[in-house]
Amino acid sequence: MLVLLPGIAAAQEISRTGAYPRDEMRLVLGAGFAAILERHLEAATPADLLIWSLTGMTDIDPQLAIQRTGGTVRLMQGERALLSRGLPVRGEGEGFAAAGGAAADRLTLFQQAGWNASATLRAAGASGLIRHSFEAIFNHLDPFSRYITPEEAQAARERRTGEAGLGLRLAPGRGAGTVIAAIAHDGPAALAGLVVGDRILAIDGTTLRPRDAAGAAGLLEGRAGSDVVLLIERSRRRQEVTLRRVLPPGNPVTAERVDDVLVIRIPSFSAQTERQVAAALLGAFSQAAPRAVVLDLRGNRGGLLSQAAAVTDIFLGPGEAFRTVGRHPEASRIYVTAGRDLAEDRPLVVLVDGRTASSAEIVAATLADRGRAAVVGTATTGKGLVQLVVPLPDGGELLMSWSRLIMPAGWPLQGIGVLPGLCTVGGAAEGLAQLRAGIRPMRTAQSRQQALRHPVSAEEAEALRATCLAGDVSDTDLAVARALAVDPAAEAAAMPQ
Repeated sequence: MLVLLPGIAAAQEISRTGAYPRDEMRLVLGAGFAAILERHLEAATPADLLIWSLTGMTDIDPQLAIQRTGGTVRLMQGERALLSRGLPVRGEGEGFAAAGGAAADRLTLFQQAGWNASATLRAAGASGLIRHSFEAIFNHLDPFSRYITPEEAQAARERRTGEAGLGLRLAPGRGAGTVIAAIAHDGPAALAGLVVGDRILAIDGTTLRPRDAAGAAGLLEGRAGSDVVLLIERSRRRQEVTLRRVLPPGNPVTAERVDDVLVIRIPSFSAQTERQVAAALLGAFSQAAPRAVVLDLRGNRGGLLSQAAAVTDIFLGPGEAFRTVGRHPEASRIYVTAGRDLAEDRPLVVLVDGRTASSAEIVAATLADRGRAAVVGTATTGKGLVQLVVPLPDGGELLMSWSRLIMPAGWPLQGIGVLPGLCTVGGAAEGLAQLRAGIRPMRTAQSRQQALRHPVSAEEAEALRATCLAGDVSDTDLAVARALAVDPAAEAAAMPQ
């Protein structure tokens, strides 16, 4: 377990009013810079890290400015030059730790000069300078990397074993706020008396935008044991309800047999997901085998990459599942399947929506690319960068993108997402009828997607996603997914190949 170093803890206590804690800051920044130089998906130089992180100081105090002339950089306060130094250059054969340390050493000189001259910087404290430095760097590199404070890092470590939750699921509704679409019978929401149909207008004082269930879901997240205050409207009466977040029970995967179709819902990919999916299949097939299987990945925002690979292995024979590509040798890997199909080659349909992300997208894309499953729903999130967790000496972490995901057909997931063969936008029943008639509305878009190779322009990605806009998928569409699963001709027509 990562322990907060005494020196850094003390520095954080005194930094708002005392001297700039340069030695402690060099430890944290140097460790982060070395990791970025060596492992981040996009290449950067020590000079890049210095220039970018200096803009973090100017974000805190706009009275400060950075001037660069050739190989020299100056920190200015109005017309006054506070410090001038040359840019760091990585020497031939110099290791990443040394190069990152040199950039951090140079940065802390500038931070110390700014600290002494700016009360605004001193008010932000050492922790504020660290956060703004890394944020400024990642603003130049990618949209998913970020610095996580020590408090946030502790909560993230809890979520790696299971997300803290409230026992409810949201859906967009007409008018203000968002609507509770499902309640876990023994979760915090049910125990507080909330019911399906209640409207949530605000979360912790933040007013919700109309039809923004995804944004509301993000506001509901937090560490186990923390409280969240909801403004609820029911029958035109409003009241505030406080819920305490809990870790979900140890068996989040659920299975239900409906009309002889086995529906397996996977809400996230945690350490036990593969075992639970396998158990659900083996249990169902030990009795009278179902006609088909539906994997419900709606709202699944991802989780462990290894579990995504393991779940695809449940349904596929030998072959490539997906690959990751990055600058660091350990970032480039090929994930393969080698097992037997526990679903015994029964028809398979995967249900997704606009909140299906990351590992869940991998499962949907792999099963579709390999010709094992048809996908139903809307375009998914399009999160195709793999993050590496880098512990820092202050107890915080860098969540850093270090590889991109490439699907079996060769196309990159990032920014594009999975396109369904049966798009539910505008009516799932109509889409099913078209497939049954031999009409394949998504065929051209799916072919274009599979032909893509990195890098993909933003315009091309946007054009593809516009063919089936990301959104919510209802339980009515789940019934259509079941109907597709038991219609071999329609299911084949929904496949991308």
